Parts: sequence; structure tokens; C-alpha cells
Amino acid sequence: MTDLESNSRYDPAEVEPRIMQAWLESGLFHPEPEGSPEENYSIAIPPPNVTGVLHMGHALNNSIQDCLVRHARRRGRRTKWILGTDHAGIATQTQVERALEAEGTSREAIGREAFVARVWEWREQYGRSIIEQLKRLGASCDYDAERFTLDEDYAKAVLEVFVALYRKGYIYHDRYLVNWDPGSHSAISDLEVEDREVHDTLYYIDYPLASGSGAITVATVRPETMLADTAIAVHPEDDRYRRLIGEKAILPIVGRKLKIIADEYVKRDFGTGALKITPGHDPNDFDIGRRHGLEQLSVIGEDGRMTEEAGERFAGLTVSDARDAIVAELREQELVARTEDYPHTVPFSHRSGERIEPLVSLQWFMRMHELAQPAIEAVTSGRVTFHPERWKRVFLDWMENIRPWCISRQLWWGHRLPVWYRGEETYVGTEPPAGEGWEQDPDVLDTWFSSALWPFATLGWPHQTPELRAFYPTDVLSTARDIIFLWVARMMMMGIEFTGQDPFTDIPIHSIIQAPDGRRMSKSLGTGIDPLSLIDGGPRSPVFSEGGEFPAYGADAVRWGLLAMSSGQDVRFSEEKVAQGQQLTNKLWNASRLILLRIDPAARAAVRPGTVEDRWILSRLERAAAEVGGRIERYDFSHAALALYDFVYGELCDWYLELIKPRLYDGDPDAAATLLHVLTETLAIAHPIIPFVTEEIYSHVPGAEGLLAARTRGAAAEIDERAEESLGRAIEAVQALRAWRDLAGVKVGARITARIAAGGYDETAEHISRLARVDFSGDGGEPVATVPVPGGAIEVLGGQELDLGAAERKLEERRAKRAAEIERAERKLANQGFVAKAPEEVVRAEREKLERLREELDSL
Repeated sequence: MTDLESNSRYDPAEVEPRIMQAWLESGLFHPEPEGSPEENYSIAIPPPNVTGVLHMGHALNNSIQDCLVRHARRRGRRTKWILGTDHAGIATQTQVERALEAEGTSREAIGREAFVARVWEWREQYGRSIIEQLKRLGASCDYDAERFTLDEDYAKAVLEVFVALYRKGYIYHDRYLVNWDPGSHSAISDLEVEDREVHDTLYYIDYPLASGSGAITVATVRPETMLADTAIAVHPEDDRYRRLIGEKAILPIVGRKLKIIADEYVKRDFGTGALKITPGHDPNDFDIGRRHGLEQLSVIGEDGRMTEEAGERFAGLTVSDARDAIVAELREQELVARTEDYPHTVPFSHRSGERIEPLVSLQWFMRMHELAQPAIEAVTSGRVTFHPERWKRVFLDWMENIRPWCISRQLWWGHRLPVWYRGEETYVGTEPPAGEGWEQDPDVLDTWFSSALWPFATLGWPHQTPELRAFYPTDVLSTARDIIFLWVARMMMMGIEFTGQDPFTDIPIHSIIQAPDGRRMSKSLGTGIDPLSLIDGGPRSPVFSEGGEFPAYGADAVRWGLLAMSSGQDVRFSEEKVAQGQQLTNKLWNASRLILLRIDPAARAAVRPGTVEDRWILSRLERAAAEVGGRIERYDFSHAALALYDFVYGELCDWYLELIKPRLYDGDPDAAATLLHVLTETLAIAHPIIPFVTEEIYSHVPGAEGLLAARTRGAAAEIDERAEESLGRAIEAVQALRAWRDLAGVKVGARITARIAAGGYDETAEHISRLARVDFSGDGGEPVATVPVPGGAIEVLGGQELDLGAAERKLEERRAKRAAEIERAERKLANQGFVAKAPEEVVRAEREKLERLREELDSL
């Protein structure tokens, strides 16, 4: 425990690790599996990759989840935050392959068994980094029940699901065009592909007609794939080519005859309107080929080189070298009509960054349509809700047009397919087949297949464990938009299929924090920001022009800052918000020291509202609890954080502590009791957002028992409208008098004489007198100035060094400034070009600004 007397400044570096250890030792984060999911509260953490380190997305999402979890505990619900990591097939295998390469060897050289053993060793050595970093953030996960998507029980659940889906006919083996990732040497799903803008050369190539009556010209950016062409397609209503439909053209270089077919997919305005069809190397051509029964040829292999089917001249060449050689030969035959620069989007692997090579490959697929329907119904019926609601439509659009999922990966690290072959026989089962001669499929499952089971497999499914009965379904799945399809949709499909229940009811989609300049955060781009550098102090990333190091803001400040930044929209990172979070923790610490060092250690928290200010703060405290808690429950974390800030800074520190100081300094026991109650409840309200500083302060509160993190909220207090109105009027009067003093140039310590010419100040006149440095008098003399306040005015009778001329000059300056601003705003709104072309919200903001300026001028 920190010594309050000697520690005038809050030190998060000392406090936060100590508090985290106390929480862990208490067992609070590891609830007993009792009660029902309706009584309890659970969240399954999006499992970070075992290769991962804490980045800004983790920091934001886990601050959100921890806020929800701590709020649920405060509401008295038995709460479990399911924790674990993902084996991250491609990413982890790549890390270990790099390590082997540095040693001068490879996975192929050491063999599968030894390689998998090396990956497990790597995981043991490095895989827990992010778990320790979550603790540094203050995440109150169930660390005692940490799961891993490749642990023994989880692996059994994965096999159980695969076999069940295979037996239902949803999982099947087929030759199909897949997204081949040359970087990872594996097929990947459509959702692991990202489009990038590139500039290619568009070649216009003449294909001679077999009839000898000319040529048909096609446009392509991939002349190397023409060796696998099996047709030419035109639109059936394209008058330029209608007469050629059914004829044949000669494939240059190869000499194969290609039928000219009609298909409505062809875009008449692209290139020449004639399309070379290569079913083995283009997804759209693959579909056309299936419609027309075309042969699928493959001239590019999985190693990224031309195959023997490309012919002796080109076999073994890289794709790039083959393109150059083919174009050179076409030019020699004078078959290149022309070329042009062609900017377009091209698929790249999100995993390796390599350009995708569409290849026909024998893979395992999963039919999704039947699984998608119940998940669609869960959302359309309102049982599962997206926040903000606009993501519902995005989800449904994808689900209603869902395609088969390629679930096999050509990797060694992951869940190996429970499939064995013996000659023409195929066996699928959770246990190996009996007998000799069986060989297991070498492929592993897509990482997202096992992740789709996360909410229920982590709790012991397929066994009906106490944990599964107590905490499934979970309540909330918090995530960013980029994995709605990769993960959220698949969890819904798998959860409903295997448990008969929706895996969660609410899906808040949080914002993505961008770099300060608006670019995406990326370590490779130099735009990433390390949350731990913000927490503990560390080097700023290159995106900050000023360089240097971040101060050690502490975890609470970073949490508050990220939550305050977060909204439904993407936002730019703001260090100012983190600094504001640090100001909040320091303000709360200093206010607490003021209270705790002044009161009798024997005092205890109690509600003893003997004065109007006590009744006022208790009412405002109840409103703050409802506002902050309500915002959290509505997933509006930005406004929850800001509401907390406003209450602590404004009503608690700026007003109540100032109002109660005389009673506090006089040792008033009722004041001490009420203050301790207000402080304790303020700490409880703030705890879900800034848990460390609140827990540390709570440990100093006389009579406080146990941990704040375990403390549940008592019964709600009543709102006192009369006290709020009475003291609210007094606060406005103090603010008006202070503003007038500033205008009049009255020195800070000087007192003025005045009388109250307004009703409703009987209970608060003494407070106004002290806080505004005014001596109230019943003198009937003429006022030298009148200050408007609620219910009337306060008439200034005189005072030390009162310069009314200075006040009038300042007023006149402000009037002139507001008048000029009004004129500018009126001119802008009178400009029809501005009103017609500017965004609606900009015009609306300008009109609101004009109205505000007019009100300010009237007041002046």
C-alpha cells in the first residue's frame, strides 16, 4: 500500500503491478461454475495469436471487454472472461521456419515430427508474452483457466466437429479453383485475401480464326496463362462478335483450337469485349468453364513456376520470366496488337503479402449455405444484435451470398485433418482406422475453423461440463469489423449447429484506431504505436514528428484515453486523450488525499445528508452512476469515459470539495461520513474504466473491506430534484460573479460588496459569498453593476479597486468580436454555393454556430 502522506503524486509504475498481483491472488477472476448463463456473465476473448504482442487494437478491445466485465461484477453477476491464445497456423509456422533458416536448415530437412516439436518449443518460450501484456493492461481474465486452440481437449472438440460435418455431407473433397498463396505454399480462404491497386500492362493479343478469315483480339494482363486457355467468350448480344459464336480460333504459340462461346458474364466495355477463358487460373473463368463444360488446364504450379503442361520451352520458368518469354514470342509472330497501362485491383495474401495465384487444386471444402440460415435468422429475429446496427446489414449481405469455404491448408502446424487414405478408400474419424496401409492426409485445418468453436470448446464441449452449463451462451463478443466474416459469422454458425444456442447476444463493433496522420497503424510503415510504450514510457514511433519518448502514462490513462477515443467510426490516435486520462487519475488521487488525510481514521462511510450540498452531491452521484453505467451497457464507451471525467473534475472536485471544505477542516463527523460514502461510490463508478488507481485509493478508505474489484453496488439512491435545482442555481450565480469579476478586473483576493435581488438563495448564500468572494449586504444604496443570475440578479454595491470602466471596455471588445463573427457566419450561410455543395452536417454546424454567437451577443 502506498503511503498517502509521503506520496503526493500517483505512481502507476509502482502501483499497477502490485494491484494486479493482489487481484490474481484473490481468485476473483476465476469464478466457480455455479448458476445459469442467465444469472452469470461471460465474454470469450478474441484469442490473440500465440505469435502476437500487444498492439493498439488489442489494447482498445481488451479495455472495452474489461470495462464490461468489471461493470458486470459490480452489478453482482458471477463473471468469467474466457482467456486463451490461437495457434495461428501460418503465422507461427512462418516464425519457426525463419528460425530454422537462420540455423541453415529447413522444415523439410528435419521432417514433420521434429518440426512440430520445434514449434511447440517455440510456443513455450515465446507464446505467453501477450498474456503477460494483458495483465499489464489490467485485463481481469480467467488466467487460471487459460486455453489454447491446440491443447488436447480443444483438439478433440475440433475433430468431433469435423467428423460430424463430414457425415452430414457439409465437408467434402473436390478439385476447385483456390486462392494459392505462394508465400505460405498453401491455399487460403477468400476472407484471407486483400485487394491492392497495382499497375499492369494490358496486352491486346490477336488469336487467328481457324477459318482463316482474320483474327479475334483479346485483352489480358496475364499472357503467361494463355497457354491454359480453353475458349474465348463474348457477350451474346454483342453485335461485333455475334457471327463468330460457335466458330474456333487458334491459340497462339500452342496451336490448340478454342471454341468461341457466348456468356453474359463478359463485359462488352472491357478491352475488346472478347475474353480469353482460362478455367485453371481465374475464378470467373472457372465459373464460366463449369457452365460450358470446358477443360481445366494448369500451367502454373504450386511452387510458382510453369509446369510441364506449359510446354518444354516454358516449363520451370518463374511466372514473370514466362510472361516475358511469351510476350517476346508473340511480338515475333506480330500478334501483339497494342499495349496500355492498366491500373486495377489484384488479390494478395493477407498472411504472406504475396500476390495470389488462382490454381485448381484438390482441397477440402465446407458447404456453408445450410449452416448460414440459422445464423441469419438469429440476427434478423433480433436475438443477436450488432452495435452499431449498420453492421447487421453488412453481416447479412455476406451471409446471404456465402460461398463454400476451403478449410484445408498445406501446413504442418495446426489441427491435422482426421482423414486417412488407403488406395481408393477414404476414412474420416476422430480415431485412426484399424488395419495397415492407411496414410493420413498431410494437410491441416484453416486456423479459423478451430477458432469458430471458441465460445463453447473453451468451456469443455463436447462434454457437458459445469463451466459449459454455467457460462454458455456468453453475453458479448467485442471485435473490430475486419473479422466479422472470418470469425464472428463462423462462431455463430458453429455455435448454433453444435449447441443449439446463439453463442452470444450482443456484438459491439469498435472503431479502428488509426495513426495520428490518418494512415493505418503498421509496424512496417512506421505508423504503429506500442501501447506498452504509452503505459511504461518508451520511444515514440516515427509517425510522431517530435520524436523522443512517451512519458509513462500508466495503464489507467491509456485505457481511459482509448475508450474516450473509441466510437462507431474509425478515429485518429490522440495522445492528448491519453494525457487527459492521466490528468483524471491524478485529479482523483489528489482529491482522495485531500479527503483521507483530513478525516479521522475512525470515520466510516455513511449517508448523512445534513446540508443542501450533501443532498446535491448524493443526487448527482446517482445520476453519474446511471449515466456511466448506462453508457457502458449500451456500448457507448466514449461517452461513458467522458461522463466520468466530467463528474470527477466538475461536480466532485470543482464544486463539492470546495463547498464542503470548511466542514471538513472543522472535523464535522457528518461531513466526513458523507465524504467517505461519496468517495467510495465514485471509486466504484470509475473502477471499470480506471481500475488500478481506484483500487489503490480504496485500500486507504477507512473501514473499506476486501477489494474494490469484488465490491457490488448497493441499492440506488433517490434523485433530489430540489437540492439539484437549489445548488445548481448557486453554481450558476458563482460562475456569473466570477466572470463579472474577471471583466471588471477585480483582483483575485479582493472582496466586493453586493446584495441578492433574486429568490431561491436562502440555503446557498453563504456558499456564494465564500466561493465568489462577495460580502452580501442589506444596504439599500444604488448598485454600480448588476450581474444576472437565475431568478433575478446580484447587485454589486462596490468593492476594493473596482474599475467599472475596465469592465465596460472588456465588454465592448467582446461585443465587437462576437458581432464580427456573426457577420462572417451570416455571409457564409448567405452563399448559396456553400449551402448547396457543403456536406449537410457542415451546414448544420455553421447554423448552430451562428445561433450560439447571437445568444452570446445578447448576453453580453
